Amino acid sequence: MSTTPTIFNEKVTPYTVVGGRQRDSSAGLSAVVLNRKGHYQRRAFFQELEKSGFDKIISIESCAVHYDIEELSNRFPFVHFILPEKEINTGEQINLAAFEINSPLFYVLRSDLKIIAGGTAKRMAERLTENGEGNTKAGYKRLCTVPVIMNSRYETMPTLVAPVTHKRKMQTVFLEPKNEGFLTLYPFDGIGIYDRERFILTGGFDETLKSEHWQFMDFGFRAHLWGEEIALSLQLKLFCDGIIPPENYTAEGSYSRFYLKNLAPVLRGDSARLPLYLFPYFLLKSKEDVITAWEEFNISRNWVEKNKLRWKCDAGAVAGLWDKSSDTENPHHEKTITDAVNIMQSQELSC
Repeated sequence: MSTTPTIFNEKVTPYTVVGGRQRDSSAGLSAVVLNRKGHYQRRAFFQELEKSGFDKIISIESCAVHYDIEELSNRFPFVHFILPEKEINTGEQINLAAFEINSPLFYVLRSDLKIIAGGTAKRMAERLTENGEGNTKAGYKRLCTVPVIMNSRYETMPTLVAPVTHKRKMQTVFLEPKNEGFLTLYPFDGIGIYDRERFILTGGFDETLKSEHWQFMDFGFRAHLWGEEIALSLQLKLFCDGIIPPENYTAEGSYSRFYLKNLAPVLRGDSARLPLYLFPYFLLKSKEDVITAWEEFNISRNWVEKNKLRWKCDAGAVAGLWDKSSDTENPHHEKTITDAVNIMQSQELSC
């Protein structure tokens, strides 16, 4: 991984790999399985992935004792079972997977999902090329392509995420996937087909953010701020056989870093900066002591300076990407972030 840019977080948790015989496949797409708690038909799941012809299949396990890994490894020798030394959240799991694969694309799935539309791995990869189906030599369209997800009643789930402002407050709304290519702020539950090179160049998920919600928000905002696209493909469909846990919107420590990295930077010309004059405001809102607040502010300020030429727009422009959609006026499902967080976000978005 010597070619990995320094902005990609290389602090990967130590892990052990079990199994993983090389497959004779050149689809251009690998599968990454994030295992949800519960008892699922893992054998049938891996059999379906095998039939789809993925280049590589990686299963990220928990750090608990696994009594079925040896049996599964013998039955499915092409599956790479990754056993981290400690529990890691979704973003860290996806980062880890990006180290392990070589395919240009990787499809992040959950253990309670089933692919019901999209075709073989090769077919899915071909559809995501710049110049249309079948042109595998072309570049890929976007950083991440998200699928339609259907519940156990085969109802379409509202999985597209949009940031909206209402009375100077930011909220996130969940929309039903209706239109091809519709943007989403981030891949719902981490699920989607990622362009590995773009993922690494964008920095992956920030492992310092322990809240998965703010980790997703940080990844999504950064991607759109830097000119990347995360969008829907109606040709990709998954069936969900479990219950997706609700996101935790609590404005704890992870929010401060998200705010400083994404909402506070000011774009001037072709570069961004985190002005010093914002520190008193941040100190007041963070409710930290001066030394702790300054350390946090300075870390983010140095990060912004290091990547200042990556910005293509500001946070207000990102929020405006969804303004033209009539769907945001009548969302299927809405989650409101706490008022304190909304106020901080909306004030910077109005700059």
